[in-house]
Amino acid sequence: MPTEFLRLLVRRFALLLGAYLLLRAGFFGLNYVVFQGASAGQVALAFWHGFRFDLSALLLLNIPWLLLSLVPSQGRNWQRLVRAVYLLLNGFGLLLNLVDWEYFRFIGRRTSNELSTIGDDVQRQAGQLLLSYWWLLLPFGVLLAALWHFYPMPRLEPQADSRKLQADGRHPGSKKGKLTVWGGQLAAIVLLAGLVVLGIRGGLQLKPLRTGAAFVQQPAVLGHLALNTTFTFLKSLGYAAPERKSYFDSPQQLRTALAARPLPQRPAAPLPGRNVVILILESFGSEYTGIENPGRRGYTPFFDSLATHGGGLLLPDHYANGRRSIEALPAVLAGLPSLMEGSFITSDFQTAELHGLGSILAGHGYQTSLFHGAQNGTMGFNTFSGMTGMQQYFGLDEYPGAANSPDFDGHWGIFDEPYLQYFSQQLSRQKQPFFSTLFTLSAHEPFGLPAKYQGKLPTGTLAIQPTIAYTDLALRRFFATARQQPWYANTLFILLADHTSQSDAPGYQNVLGEYKIPLLLFAPGQPLPAVPQPRISQQADVPATVLDLLGLPADGKLLPFGSSVFDTGTSGRALFLSGGSYWLVHADYVTELTADNQVRLYPYRRHALPATPLAHSNPAKLRKYGNELKACVQFYLNGLADNTLYK
Repeated sequence: MPTEFLRLLVRRFALLLGAYLLLRAGFFGLNYVVFQGASAGQVALAFWHGFRFDLSALLLLNIPWLLLSLVPSQGRNWQRLVRAVYLLLNGFGLLLNLVDWEYFRFIGRRTSNELSTIGDDVQRQAGQLLLSYWWLLLPFGVLLAALWHFYPMPRLEPQADSRKLQADGRHPGSKKGKLTVWGGQLAAIVLLAGLVVLGIRGGLQLKPLRTGAAFVQQPAVLGHLALNTTFTFLKSLGYAAPERKSYFDSPQQLRTALAARPLPQRPAAPLPGRNVVILILESFGSEYTGIENPGRRGYTPFFDSLATHGGGLLLPDHYANGRRSIEALPAVLAGLPSLMEGSFITSDFQTAELHGLGSILAGHGYQTSLFHGAQNGTMGFNTFSGMTGMQQYFGLDEYPGAANSPDFDGHWGIFDEPYLQYFSQQLSRQKQPFFSTLFTLSAHEPFGLPAKYQGKLPTGTLAIQPTIAYTDLALRRFFATARQQPWYANTLFILLADHTSQSDAPGYQNVLGEYKIPLLLFAPGQPLPAVPQPRISQQADVPATVLDLLGLPADGKLLPFGSSVFDTGTSGRALFLSGGSYWLVHADYVTELTADNQVRLYPYRRHALPATPLAHSNPAKLRKYGNELKACVQFYLNGLADNTLYK
């Protein structure tokens, strides 16, 4: 019985996989214009990747049916009931995917929790939708009928000679026979449970399968083809989407208040054709630097020297867009600040249209890559890098020896010093021009150091401070190695932190200080344009700044939240969400939009924010900055929900 039971399950799931293959083929055909830039081989690979998502979604959807299937009854009526549940559950899945044959054209992504967020609208428009898309009922009926017709039913075993079965102990009524049957069934159930759990999580990787994993393949748009709507919908259940905002009724009013800045128009690009290397330094807050804290002990002598007599350009009023590492990559690589409680990378919006520096620069002949020495899958960086057009991802698995390497820190990944040396070697193998981003990790709890540096680095009152000094040392040795490479003189380096961390400086222990990080730009042998002062900058300014320096067009692929730091027409801004309030930093005032839509003004002081707002604020500035902040929030939240950030 256990053997037949598993055989029937395999056949029934194979039937479902076949149906989803047909659904994917129909989705591809009706939305071919979206995927026409991909080669036949890339499309075939997307279909192959799709089986992983299909299996995960189908197992999750069919848990009730699987539980009913475990009941040891072979009666025809019971089996018909089990088949009815199978058809009911999977009929719903078929319908979801068929809806996306058409709905995808409107929202540009697979349906997620729209049935819960716009369910009332769907109900009101049900009649019109059926009239417009009645033809979708035809493939639905055909596929559902096929599932019913080809659903394999168990065969009734012929009655065996009971005396013979009784004699050898195999008769179901015998004690030995019962033990044999129950033992076999228990083994089958255990095996089935293990396979179901493995299938739902999508394999043995570090993190369970997420929607963003579909976008690792290039071109990233094929992620929509690899996905299925059952997967995106089920993964979105229980997710509380951010509340939509309606501060502005007119799109024109919204655009005006948004105060978006185009790229500056220049007669000649300052750094045409340069390689670009972005170094995102884990927890490398401004509080730890010496150059930003005169009279206070710093832990970053090399960074300080690069920013003074080393030719680097330090922006003294730079802020992070979030407080977590997972929020840094969307801001730095795609200009997307963190204006919702959850991370974009793990949200239901990760299938929305998003253009990163990787895809933009790849379109101009750049080879693109992202390096992170942690375990592959950590924080979804590998999947997000693909979403932003990074052609290659290098994680712990790609490092020689991986977790068995003596350079492994025993917790997160490879120590910064050897990993930065490895990074330099890999850059020398890249075809120029290249764009590469590296994310360090040593300045992270538990703040471990290589044995040879134990007790030999500057210490303070915080456990993180020696690891910041270690990362600074790793940077010094990276640049010493890089100077010997042929690509070095033709490279723009951008150094910034992902977020702040522990603090022992009272001057930083406020809302603004919690987001204060350094930004340093360095182009060997090439002076950079002057930056108007005062100039507020943020992580989301990086994409526009890079394109400005390279003299490359945005082609409608830049989000309106950031701007080039070299834009003389603005003093810049920074956006973040903290304590339930939205914040907008300008060179004169900091604006707060509270959860109950109150607008408050504070005087701007670098990394310092008073505990209370101004009692008698500037009415004109209060209105202007309040509207600007509201516009950014509305454009961000509604744009993600509607997939209209670029429209």
